[in-house]
Amino acid sequence: MTGSLPPGGVVHDADELEARWADAWRPEQVAERLVGVGAPWCTAAGWALDLFRGGQSRPHGDLEIAVPATGFSEIRDRFPEYEFDAVGSGRVWAGAGAEVLAATHQTWVRDPASGQFLFDVFREPHEGLTWICRRDDTLRLPYDAIIERTADGIPYLVPELVLLFKAKASRPKDQSDFDGVLPLLGRARRDALSRWLERVHPGHPWLAELAE
Repeated sequence: MTGSLPPGGVVHDADELEARWADAWRPEQVAERLVGVGAPWCTAAGWALDLFRGGQSRPHGDLEIAVPATGFSEIRDRFPEYEFDAVGSGRVWAGAGAEVLAATHQTWVRDPASGQFLFDVFREPHEGLTWICRRDDTLRLPYDAIIERTADGIPYLVPELVLLFKAKASRPKDQSDFDGVLPLLGRARRDALSRWLERVHPGHPWLAELAE
C-alpha cells in the first residue's frame, strides 16, 4: 500500500452502504469457494472472534477476510462473476485497477447484478510467509502462528490480533467483543495482546483488565 490515494472514488451515504451490505456472506460461504487456495487467508474482525468462540454472538454488518497482498489474485480468481472494488478514506473505486489497488488495502466484493457487497478482502503487507502489522511494521509473525481453524476447517485470525486491531478506536461493539472474549483468553493470549497493545497503543484501558 502506497502513501497517497489516487483521484476519483465515490463517497456513499451510510444508509445506502448499510443496505448494500444487507446480504453479506457468512464465513462458511467464502471458505467453500476458497478450498485449495494456496495463499494463507483467514476470516478477520468480528466474525473471527465468533469462530473462536464457537458460535455467533451478535449480528455482523459485513464479513472480512485477510490475505497476503501477493495472494490477492488467487482469491480474486475464485470469484470471476463478481467485481472487486477498492476502498480507502471513505471512498470506493468500482472495479479498481492496479494503481488504486496498490494505494489501498481494502477490497469490497460486489455482485454486479444486484450491486450488493458480499465480503471484504484485506490485502495485508508481508514478506513471504511472514505477516507484517499495518500499524507497526516491526510487529511481524509467521502466518502459521496467527491463523487457527474451526472444527470445520474455516481459518480465522487469532483473537489476540483481532482485538489489537479493534483497540485503535474502540466502538461499543468492539468493547462488547473484548468483554465477551476476554474470559476465553488464556494467560498466553492475554500476555501477547498486552505486549502488542503496549507497543501499538500504549496506555490503552484494556491493559488493566488483561493483567488481572
